[in-house]
Amino acid sequence: MDLPRHLSIQAHANRLANHRLHQAMGVLGRDEFHAPRTSFFPSLAATLNHLLAVDLYYIGALYGEPGGAQAFEQFKPADTVLELAERQAASDQRLIDYCLRLTPAGCDAEVAMDRGDHVQRDAAGHVLSHLFMHQTHHRGQAHAMLSGTAIKPPQLDEFLMPSDAHYRVTDMQLLGWREEDVYRQAAVTTGS
Repeated sequence: MDLPRHLSIQAHANRLANHRLHQAMGVLGRDEFHAPRTSFFPSLAATLNHLLAVDLYYIGALYGEPGGAQAFEQFKPADTVLELAERQAASDQRLIDYCLRLTPAGCDAEVAMDRGDHVQRDAAGHVLSHLFMHQTHHRGQAHAMLSGTAIKPPQLDEFLMPSDAHYRVTDMQLLGWREEDVYRQAAVTTGS
């Protein structure tokens, strides 16, 4: 598998995990969404809004949009799970669209990231890898925080391997995706 294809699958996996997490959290009222919890960002709202703000920053940089540091500073947090889910879904789709157009040369293209006092530069493949790790890290924190609610934390790691297709049938249908479109290959069978 080539790197652009892997990153496209990773972007879809990211969307599926966010979809599943937000769907599980849909029953949370505003107070429970903002309730203090144990984590670096001490609430589900603060953690997931941080994840969204960082996503918007890096995705904007990948698209070559100017003013990233200012946009990050002016980020307005979502107040409810529904608002967060809608905004995150739009951000996730932008990321998927970027990755679907990515080429091997595009993975090596320089991305300029406005840090306010300087511009940081890295290859798009590295920026995407960093972004996916950041998303997984903070979704994991939110997943742990859900243990302190009445919601059973959902499974979030069944999206990268074609052979796990049976775990994501409902999610794929809800998002209007087909396995063969996302993975561009037939599912591997285990043979056992």
